[in-house]
Amino acid sequence: MTADDLLARHRAVLPSWMPLYYAEPIELVAGSGRRVTDAQGRSYLDFFGGVLTNMIGYDIPEIREAVQRQLDTGLVHTSTLYLIRQQVELAEKIVQVAGIPDARVFFTNSGTEANEAALLAATSYRRSHQILAVRNSYHGRSYATMGITGNRGWTASAHNPLQVAWLHSGERLRGMLARLPADDRIDAAVEDLREVLATQTSGDVACLIAEPVQGVGGFVAPPDGLFAGWRKVLDEHGILLISDEVQTGWGRTGAHFWGYQAHGVTPDLLTFAKGIGNGFALAGVVGRAEIMESVPAISFSTFGGNPLCTAAGNAVLDYLRDHDLQANAARVGAILVDGLRAAVADLDGVAEIRGRGLMLAVEFVQPGGPEPDPALTARVVEACRAGGLLVGKGGLYGNVVRMGPPLTLTEDEAREGLAILVEAIRSTVAAEAAR
Repeated sequence: MTADDLLARHRAVLPSWMPLYYAEPIELVAGSGRRVTDAQGRSYLDFFGGVLTNMIGYDIPEIREAVQRQLDTGLVHTSTLYLIRQQVELAEKIVQVAGIPDARVFFTNSGTEANEAALLAATSYRRSHQILAVRNSYHGRSYATMGITGNRGWTASAHNPLQVAWLHSGERLRGMLARLPADDRIDAAVEDLREVLATQTSGDVACLIAEPVQGVGGFVAPPDGLFAGWRKVLDEHGILLISDEVQTGWGRTGAHFWGYQAHGVTPDLLTFAKGIGNGFALAGVVGRAEIMESVPAISFSTFGGNPLCTAAGNAVLDYLRDHDLQANAARVGAILVDGLRAAVADLDGVAEIRGRGLMLAVEFVQPGGPEPDPALTARVVEACRAGGLLVGKGGLYGNVVRMGPPLTLTEDEAREGLAILVEAIRSTVAAEAAR
């Protein structure tokens, strides 16, 4: 079967709003370490990891063997109406590393469901459906999580079961805070929160949900300490803080195990997903017991935390800690971000290079100003693929190249990928200037 045949079949049976990367979409059929192979036999160094999900890489023996042991029992699913040893063991480990005192864990299948569960707990505890959310955010594809997503491109419905008030993001290139000196931004954001509470809510708000680094939004990070500034105001009103760690958790940012730790504050609830399953459907919410126990009716997740995915999750978390992948993310991420800044930061059209650990982005704009350039971005992504490197896209305007390689990325692989990326950017920008 040719790639064109599969593409035609895809278009015949799947909705058009499911995007495919590349002018000529590829089918990935094998993976090993940090590399994947397509149906044509072409190998790629993977700097996107299935949207930051294949956190340990591909075909890792420790994870494969843990999953195989569970498969050998004949039990893939039992439902949570029965005790699941793997689930309990993983919950114990997550409680240990979450940093939230007296915590409980509820497992789901995806980050969307995890955020839904966090909203259920917060609104039940506070007996309010008023939510504070952040512009340029992304929290999922379900009805409620679309309602708290501050990115129109990912919000398929204007209907919303929640009453949402919006805060300014940490965007440094555009928006209100971008106009201010860096030292003034936290105070301005806190003042904005106070004004929003006074003018757009009735006071009894349930929670503020925020990403420590906005993922789909283009890896935009607010000033360190902003969550602490917000938290002071939230505590005055009894409002809960939810940290959406779907993309920032498990040491990916290098300096911290969780993104919230850059702000010197502990959330009431945090949500996790993606990397903890390394490709298996595993996610959840961890939060203070009194909040998690406030849900007033029976609830469970049929597949969430099943024996197979939690077997994988235990192996992933053990591997992550045994090999100190957080330190590796900091070390190898520095090679990438420093190399990019040295090689392409001066190019007309490169607005910003930003990154924390192995969460890196390059934002592209029209020459001479802040106008986003999604077309240039798309050409860079294609050029990376041609060079043997897979990267992602993002940002409110689709003008950001995003990279979230597996945390097992080696220094040699980082330099290899950096060389491909630099060449892709420089050649694309040069071709654009010559047009």
